[in-house]
Amino acid sequence: MSDARCPALLISAPASGQGKTLITAALARRHRHLGRTVRVFKCGPDFLDPMILEQASGAPVHTLDLFMGGEDHCRALLHAAAQEADIILVEGVMGLFDGDPSAADLAARFGLPVMAVIDGSAMAQSFGALTHGLATYRDDVALVAVIANRVGSARHADMLRESLKGDVRWLGTLPRDEGIGFPERHLGVMQAQEIRDLDARIDRAAELLPQEADWLPEPAVFRAPSVTAACHRSLQSVRIAVARDAAFAFLYPANIECLRRLGAELCVFSPLVDTQLPPCDALWLPGGYPELHIEQLAGNSAMTHSIRAHHAAGKPILAECGGMIYCAESLDDGLGGRSPMLGLLPGHVTMQRRLAALGLQEMAMPGGALRGHTFHYSSLDCPLDADRVGTNPNGGCGERLYVLGSLTASYVHFYFPSNPVAVAEIFGARSADEVV
Repeated sequence: MSDARCPALLISAPASGQGKTLITAALARRHRHLGRTVRVFKCGPDFLDPMILEQASGAPVHTLDLFMGGEDHCRALLHAAAQEADIILVEGVMGLFDGDPSAADLAARFGLPVMAVIDGSAMAQSFGALTHGLATYRDDVALVAVIANRVGSARHADMLRESLKGDVRWLGTLPRDEGIGFPERHLGVMQAQEIRDLDARIDRAAELLPQEADWLPEPAVFRAPSVTAACHRSLQSVRIAVARDAAFAFLYPANIECLRRLGAELCVFSPLVDTQLPPCDALWLPGGYPELHIEQLAGNSAMTHSIRAHHAAGKPILAECGGMIYCAESLDDGLGGRSPMLGLLPGHVTMQRRLAALGLQEMAMPGGALRGHTFHYSSLDCPLDADRVGTNPNGGCGERLYVLGSLTASYVHFYFPSNPVAVAEIFGARSADEVV
């Protein structure tokens, strides 16, 4: 397999809240309007921003994370995109140099040129100093362009542009405009399907971008991935029901692809509106916002009975974060209201105003280490001892994992490509001699 070449930009910022997602979405839509094929990635664990970026680009948005997926996995994703795209955009995570691994680490590893998004609303000449600092902080990271966000006037834009030193390319400004922002709640931006005028907001932002933003950098070279062993189809003919609706929507596209490579057949259902599980051998309850749909989940007694029967029959269930909350005995909305949930996991969940946990996770499973991340505003009061406790590579606390019969439940959102063997075991993998 030969190397591939494609213009690419990693879109980062000096900090969170500068407008990376908005400008990445606007650029993706702008390039589409110019007739270009766009492929967008998200650096680091995230479910919400990729929903926006998928809507903007018209294609699935994969995660690039050196810890969760590893270098070879990230390389394969980029190489595949470079073979079909006219431009690759990668939205960074937090500030350019924040975290371990950081967006800068990703840029350095794959030779991705960086474009900085800087909120210029409360600065003038300091814009140039900040850009210079980002450009010179690491020798192995190339900051090639900058765009100013939330700019108040043409004169303000001139001051920002004139403050730049060196050869960082000026890509213009995006003005302050209430019609282009994305509404937010805890965990981040609202889910794409909940923003009724999302396309109009993205189109408006794309229109407001200046002509300078149409620029394409010199093509980057994306090396072909290493040859990997064929994936053992240990889930051949295993039918997995996947919860997917407004309450359960946190799914990595790579996880879906991983299950299919393992041979699984996937069927989607809604715990909110469906009355029973589709015929299935296993069940996946991913994360999401069950706390926003407490009454509807609690009131769907037919679905509760169906999932309980699935568990009683010894059929595998993987419940991640919001899925685990759904499996608990009850959920307290943090405002004094408590509703019953599935009752598969002893204990009660309470929503909190403050962030309870955030960070990368690694869980030692029978099939080897399985990686992922955690991000939640709730706490679980469970009387059971955890069957396993994860570790955080950056020194934070590890999440607990519970196994009750066929149920595997944790706050961790697992990244399946990190260990397909471990994932297959959770969903009831068949031995090699059983696979036809």
